[in-house]
Amino acid sequence: MTVTKQIDADFLALPLRPIATAALDAAQLAGATHADVRVHRVTSSTLRLRDGAVQAAVDSSELGFAVRVVVDGTWGFASHAELTPATAVATAQQAIDVARTLRGLNREHVELAPEPVYVDANWVSDYETDPFAVTTADKVAVLAERSDRLMASNGIDHVTAQCLQVKEQTFYADLAGSSITQQRVRLDPEFEATTVDRNTGGFETMRTLAPPVGRGWEYVGSDDHWNWTEELETLPILLAEKVKAPSVVPGPTDLVIDPSNLWLTIHESIGHATEYDRAIGYEAAYAGTSFATPDQLGSLQYGSEIMHVTADRTAEHGLASIGYDDDGVKSQSWDLIRDGVLVGYQLDRVFAPRLGLERSNGCSYADSPHHVPIQRMANVSLQPDPAVDRSTADLIGDVEDGIYVVGDKSWSIDMQRYNFQFTGQQFHRIRNGRLDGQLRDVAYQATTTDFWRSMSAVGGVSTWRLGGAFNCGKAQPGQVASVSHGCPSALFRGVNVLNTRTEGGR
Repeated sequence: MTVTKQIDADFLALPLRPIATAALDAAQLAGATHADVRVHRVTSSTLRLRDGAVQAAVDSSELGFAVRVVVDGTWGFASHAELTPATAVATAQQAIDVARTLRGLNREHVELAPEPVYVDANWVSDYETDPFAVTTADKVAVLAERSDRLMASNGIDHVTAQCLQVKEQTFYADLAGSSITQQRVRLDPEFEATTVDRNTGGFETMRTLAPPVGRGWEYVGSDDHWNWTEELETLPILLAEKVKAPSVVPGPTDLVIDPSNLWLTIHESIGHATEYDRAIGYEAAYAGTSFATPDQLGSLQYGSEIMHVTADRTAEHGLASIGYDDDGVKSQSWDLIRDGVLVGYQLDRVFAPRLGLERSNGCSYADSPHHVPIQRMANVSLQPDPAVDRSTADLIGDVEDGIYVVGDKSWSIDMQRYNFQFTGQQFHRIRNGRLDGQLRDVAYQATTTDFWRSMSAVGGVSTWRLGGAFNCGKAQPGQVASVSHGCPSALFRGVNVLNTRTEGGR
């Protein structure tokens, strides 16, 4: 069920337009060729339980506004927490002063790609129940009941549960005449079970596979959108099997990778690698640049011919989905990799002209009213087989001796987004096309292009799932963004598998 939501009345009651008008008028009078104002409120709630008891229940809210200007081809930025027209004028003047101070140091004249004007535009994400309208007691009751269910299972010694909840609201206006109001909600629920070996003191964990998502409390409070009942019943059985599983034999191995694991590999080896600012070396201090440089656009064989990857700011329930970005650009979907070849990048209004594009594809975002909008990741997704709805079981059936990888865990990738290794939650041995127990101590290692070129089959639409993360970091000062990645199950041939216990010298 989809319920049409309205932007909260208390946000609309703020002096949004008086602040914007005062700041934009002051900026234009001072000589700005571009100016925009963003009133931004972020409301967050964190619940954490251990063994059914509340460990943390923290609510927070940040409210303020930011003014960006371009003066003589140079950016200026300033922000403030006091929402008054007088403060808006002073903040705009401060942004002008910053631009003029930096003008002598600026070596690149700011040129913004054009964008249509959007007057009185509104956008609200698709959710049913506002999590901030549900009492903390009711939310704790749901998490505690599910924790108790896990604790009652044989072999489970400890259970942690958490749910992160965010509501984000923005009002954007610029000198061109756009005025845009938006609201979106997102959740990140998780349950993790731990079993302890009393003799050795060793332990093993396993957590739920439910991804963070752009939905409301309905995602956690019922089984309508995720089958919590089935997963909580199955998790202790899988964990008990994992504890007794043999250690993996390393070497080249065929892998069937579930969407619950593959999304993270997409994020690190494709999502970050196709951010245009990284590709040109503009972003380097936080997690490096990218091997996928613009001179290879249209020629780099990123993966096998069945590889089709899109960037999408409109994906339903996507964490990076929004109506308009923080440059006032309407959200879009576009190709990054087609037939295995690099064909596009993620960029904003500043970087679009540098790549020779007439328009930004809408990847500007700031996580706070006091941070400058930067280029951030869209929902980057591997597309399923458009012709055949091949199931995960079908992919497993094509493997004589291999591993089925489920769930994300730790990862590592170099500063060029090229050499990597990933682990997971579950590793099921495949023998003669069937699952045959679990393995332990597994990681898969490759270079980005070798890995994606080894992809020999992708599942159909029925296997496609949307994963993602709340905590994608970038920039200095650091900013955090939420982003989703969809993918089907996929089959990779001859990927190098490591034994993490041996690699760690244990």
